[in-house]
Amino acid sequence: MRFIDIHPENPQQRSVDQAAAIITSGGLIAYPTDSGYALGAQLGNKDALDRIRSIRKLDSKHHFTLVCKDFAQLGHFVNVDNAIFRAVKNATPGPYTFILPATREVPRRLLHEKKKTVGVRIPDSRIVAALLAAVGEPLLSTTLILPGETEAMSAAWVIAEELDGQIDAVIESGEDVIAEPTTVVDFSNGPAEVVRVGAGDPTPFE
Repeated sequence: MRFIDIHPENPQQRSVDQAAAIITSGGLIAYPTDSGYALGAQLGNKDALDRIRSIRKLDSKHHFTLVCKDFAQLGHFVNVDNAIFRAVKNATPGPYTFILPATREVPRRLLHEKKKTVGVRIPDSRIVAALLAAVGEPLLSTTLILPGETEAMSAAWVIAEELDGQIDAVIESGEDVIAEPTTVVDFSNGPAEVVRVGAGDPTPFE
């Protein structure tokens, strides 16, 4: 497993490119976001998807998340009507995950099997923004919460110990990462439903 040091405010392009190369060559990485660490891989990577399911012990009802660089990219992968558009736009970038109906651009295996929905988010993180720019597409992602835990993992060295042999790299940002996962807002039935309260203020969606 590789440790990749990336500065949180001024991400070094060389290090970002190293992490991106691991992702685009089929690898699975742990990376810091504005709400704990997440696991990230390339969108169509079935092997990484299976590894994520195994690490987190996820069932078929779990919503995977597409981590997007901006609102234009997000709109390419989910259907957002005008009312939802304003609410989501006002809360991004930030520690929120939104469950929305997926477009045909999303691989079927990432969709909720009954609802045909997927999670999307735009983190407030320069490291993530740099990584997404280098990869050139959204990341298949999920918050790094180990089975039986409720908080996201927040320390690179702990992740390296716990997941040695299960992931390919960990990004170390050299600063404290918030352990709280994202606030999850589900729009799949129309009105907003807050299904998990986390780092993002749920008030605008209640």
